[in-house]
Amino acid sequence: MNSLQPYYNHGIIKAPFADVKREELLLILLQKQPDLAGVFFDFGIPQKINMEEFMNKNFTFNVSIERFAFHTGRSLSAFKRDFRAIFNDTPNHWLVKKRLQEAYFLIDKKNPKSSDIYLELGFETLSHFSYAFKKEFGQTPTELADPKAKTAANIR
Repeated sequence: MNSLQPYYNHGIIKAPFADVKREELLLILLQKQPDLAGVFFDFGIPQKINMEEFMNKNFTFNVSIERFAFHTGRSLSAFKRDFRAIFNDTPNHWLVKKRLQEAYFLIDKKNPKSSDIYLELGFETLSHFSYAFKKEFGQTPTELADPKAKTAANIR
């Protein structure tokens, strides 16, 4: 892939050559990971799948509710209705809460910096992540990671 980048960046790759190289890439990927065949060659609309399992596996992806609905094989209204029945919450609220719970666990147990995990957890900005974290847990991610920081903040 990297060897082709100069050709694409300068617009000098011809369509037939590009097609051959994409086909070669697909073959290499399929050889390394045969399970990808279902992803690469299934152009149908996804079937209705187990929403609870799907959401618990994919909650960190920063995609719209419409995309979650599509990937679970539901219309937006069916997705919201089924979501409420399963999780007893709205999708947006549940996603934020679930992402924050994961952040709390990571910070408490593994002590990463907020700036290193907020994107991985599906938040778009560090400031929104910090604000939501403090609102949910009563302390900032930094205060959780370093209890001395909370004491210092309270002294000011």
